[in-house]
Amino acid sequence: MSEQARAVTVLVYSDDRTVRDQVRLALGRRLAADLPEVVVEECATHQAVSKVLDAGGIDLVIADGEATPLGGMGLCRMIKDETPNCPPVLLLVARVADAWLATWSRADAVVAYPIDPVRLPQAAAGLLRTRLAALT
Repeated sequence: MSEQARAVTVLVYSDDRTVRDQVRLALGRRLAADLPEVVVEECATHQAVSKVLDAGGIDLVIADGEATPLGGMGLCRMIKDETPNCPPVLLLVARVADAWLATWSRADAVVAYPIDPVRLPQAAAGLLRTRLAALT
């Protein structure tokens, strides 16, 4: 299967099932006509995220900044330090004022809550386009 034809895999990290469900719903099956189908992998713990990233094949991470015990910002910084060829990370933040913390975490993009079915897919699509172009 060609690189263009394969699905893109998005890892969604949140300890809250409702958040994971909302992200999955907002992303849908396809983010844009120029991108392949989306497969969502969900993780409720940062340990699970580490295992999935170690296995490879993740094209984008969407992390909940409000997750506990390790929030998405701390997770982002950790995986940026520890994951070779780390996929881009999109952070979900509760307050727009938290954007400066996202800079500290080295997030590639930030989207504020509530999860918006237009803004989230647009941000994800932009990051995936950049990631896929870098892989080809």
